[in-house]
Amino acid sequence: MPALACCVDAAAAAPPGYAAFSAGDSSLPAPVPPFTGVPPVTSVESSHWSPSLSAALYKEIDLLKIVKKVSDPKSSGGLGLQLPLIVRLPDVLKNRLESLQSAFEFAIQSQDYESHYQGVYPVKCNQDRFVVEDIVKFGSPFRFGLEAGSKPELLLAMSCLCKGNSESLLVCNGFKDAEYISLALVARKLALNTVIVLEQEEEIDLVIELSRKLSIRPVIGVRAKLRTKHSGHFGSTSGEKGKFGLTTTQILRVVKKLEQVGMLDCLQLLHFHIGSQIPTTALLADGVSEAAQIYCELVRLGAQMRVLDIGGGLGIDYDGSKSSDSEISISYGLEEYALAVVRAIRFVCERRSVKHPVICSESGRAIVSHHSVLIFEAVSASTYETPGMSALGLQYFVEGLSEEARSDYRNLSAAAINGDSDTCLFYADQLKQRCIDQFKEGSLDIEQLAAVDGFCEFVWKVIGVSDPTRTYHVNLSVFTSIPDFWGIGQLFPIIPIHRLDQRPAVRGILSDLTCDSDGKIDKFIGGESSLALHELEGKYYLGMFLGGAYEEALGGVHNLFGGPSVVRVSQSDGPHSFAVTRAVQGPSCADVLRVMQHEPELMFEALKHRAEECGSEDDGMANAALASSLAHSFHSMPYLVGSSCCLTAMSNGGFYYCNDEDEYNASADSASGEDEQWSYCCA
Repeated sequence: MPALACCVDAAAAAPPGYAAFSAGDSSLPAPVPPFTGVPPVTSVESSHWSPSLSAALYKEIDLLKIVKKVSDPKSSGGLGLQLPLIVRLPDVLKNRLESLQSAFEFAIQSQDYESHYQGVYPVKCNQDRFVVEDIVKFGSPFRFGLEAGSKPELLLAMSCLCKGNSESLLVCNGFKDAEYISLALVARKLALNTVIVLEQEEEIDLVIELSRKLSIRPVIGVRAKLRTKHSGHFGSTSGEKGKFGLTTTQILRVVKKLEQVGMLDCLQLLHFHIGSQIPTTALLADGVSEAAQIYCELVRLGAQMRVLDIGGGLGIDYDGSKSSDSEISISYGLEEYALAVVRAIRFVCERRSVKHPVICSESGRAIVSHHSVLIFEAVSASTYETPGMSALGLQYFVEGLSEEARSDYRNLSAAAINGDSDTCLFYADQLKQRCIDQFKEGSLDIEQLAAVDGFCEFVWKVIGVSDPTRTYHVNLSVFTSIPDFWGIGQLFPIIPIHRLDQRPAVRGILSDLTCDSDGKIDKFIGGESSLALHELEGKYYLGMFLGGAYEEALGGVHNLFGGPSVVRVSQSDGPHSFAVTRAVQGPSCADVLRVMQHEPELMFEALKHRAEECGSEDDGMANAALASSLAHSFHSMPYLVGSSCCLTAMSNGGFYYCNDEDEYNASADSASGEDEQWSYCCA
């Protein structure tokens, strides 16, 4: 049975054999046993309940059907795209935004807080155009804004917010030069609610100078280096020695300078960041309380403070443990997080008789991690079958051994008769090493060495120390699509997306296509060193979940493997409950070559010329076919293509689009570009 992506917040468990991806949950549910808490359905007897009825009830999307729709050739009604594939679910993104907003609104109401919450999305988490545009669109009713940390991020944020709520914040973080600050001031002139946050003390001089030169009154924020810090990997940028922010001494100098030039009223926001994946609300409240004290001090000093930006840190539960002891989990939910923030600020401000500030957060990871699924195929698996050996073969094998090795064999046999496993293992290892030494000396042939390997593997298997873990080779680059696993050991939930009603028969690790020993996934959720998998029988698809933040932005082009294909899938009332509203083929070989400053057009011309030189002058058709084949290689993705795959995504430049309201209709696609290639491909 297939895995399902659930586009609504369903509280009930998924049906048996299904992995449900819930828009409102903070973790990925594992395959579950048959449930007992089915809501009452009057029209169907409970004994006749089926997975299809559950799918209809919970508005679930079948990931396997998405893969089929995307990868099938256009002639069969598919899109003809190649895997690996990122499936974006904007309905999940919308739910995450609304859930965060609702959590803060509830906390504000329950605590009689006298201001409001309006968050911003840090675009560094995922700068994809359609992700950012969706966030602006979905967040517009509650003034949700954007945060930028570089000049290109600021440009995209400015452009997107032109279509957003005029009150949405545009928070400008990161190191700044004159060009960055000028651009931020221009954004202010364009009626965008822009705040320039000082990360370094010297930035204030540029802000003062440029705002006077451009005659634009800025809104300024300062980032404070708090003493509060959490000790995990993600807390390394916090504390007094953190990478960003101003010390209390530096903040006082900034206040004095602004006062001297008559711009203290421009200082309106205080920002801080404890670190990503804050493990507990106790630590969160400690940091927020410290920041609230600084905020109140700035009010006392005369600044027209308005916003307290608590930064990022809202974590997600990658491993499902809901534990503060795990670096990839958290011990709280959205409601507890929001309540801890609101309580801490309210308590400090009321003690200091300071008006409650607008609360802003930069919760990127918690917003976008859930909205996308990376789907990839296992193309083969290593097998460790112990070869059989007849009595005659065993005799031949023993006779070919050196005297020392034969002695090891006799000792091993005696230990086996006595049932002494440890001694068996000792002599098996010693026997194998002696034979390896013989092979290196040239006194043992490769057939005998293979026989030794098989014999020792048989011994280890009988003793019970043989490693049954298989290596599944997947059509993926870890460095491109899951860089945080390679870089910092970040774990993500990975499961098969179908055959979940069958018991997994093997354990395996995942090895990617790159020519790099680090290109593998051998650590999994729950401290496991292998993953429960099924025997390969036809196509076998796996999904990686909760990777919507950072992975795409951080991915490189190691071995010149580019990014995956991407589809945008929305819930619909169609026969399969989903509509593919956008589909884009992943970068071609030519695309990734250009990244490294190569010129594919010139490369093609050189190869075409060589083909003409090596070919027959009388066979123009063969030369043209060869040139066409070369051109196709440049246009194709770098990943493996199955024999049944049909790469038709070159039509329309590999780009497909339909309105959000309309389900993708393959037959409606224009066929005008069906055989489109470079104009100079024809010989």
